[in-house]
Order: sequence, then C-alpha cells, then structure tokens
Amino acid sequence: MRSVSGDGDSVLPWQVIREDGHGNRYRVGSYATRREAQQVADRLAGTASRATSGGEGDAEGVGSYLVEPLGCASGEYA
Repeated sequence: MRSVSGDGDSVLPWQVIREDGHGNRYRVGSYATRREAQQVADRLAGTASRATSGGEGDAEGVGSYLVEPLGCASGEYA
C-alpha cells in the first residue's frame, strides 16, 4: 500500500488514473477513500471538458479519469 510518509501510518489505497486517447495511463494521485478519489476525478473531468469545449484542442488529448484501488493494474480488481 502507498503511504503518506515513510513510517507507513497513513495508507492511501485509492488512486485516480488519467487514461489518454492512446491508452496510456498516468497516476494523478492517491487518496484515503474512494469517495475522495471520485470527487477529484469528477473535478478533473469537468475541468478537462471545459478546457476543450471552445473548439480548441482535440478530444483525444482530453482523456478520461478513472478511480481504482491500489494494486489494480488494468481496471480489474486484484
């Protein structure tokens, strides 16, 4: 499990992943609860859609934001 500090007392088991139009995946952050991770993913998805709504940018560059538990490599639960 990923922890906040080196002493391992705070575990952050939920992560927000950004997946781009080419299938590349990037970890945006790790969070203590699924709800917190989902709120961040929703906020980022809204920001990305507003940034491209003016006809600027391409849809491929926007990507999507996913919430999954740590240790989940490809969207499947371990």
